[in-house]
Amino acid sequence: MADAGRVLLIFGVLLVVIGGALMLFGRFHLPGDLTLRSGNATVYIPIATSIVLSIVLTVVLNLVFRHR
Repeated sequence: MADAGRVLLIFGVLLVVIGGALMLFGRFHLPGDLTLRSGNATVYIPIATSIVLSIVLTVVLNLVFRHR
């Protein structure tokens, strides 16, 4: 049960750090992100951002769980 608590704490800290970075840097758009505008509707599809975040989180989580 203590291990689950540590994992949740790590995820919470990561979310706070990522949230703080997003607040400081605002909305960042990579070249592979799509923005579709039609009249009053805007749809933002962050394809490249999702790929980059996935790679970063994979590396971080692998480093965290290898030390266990």
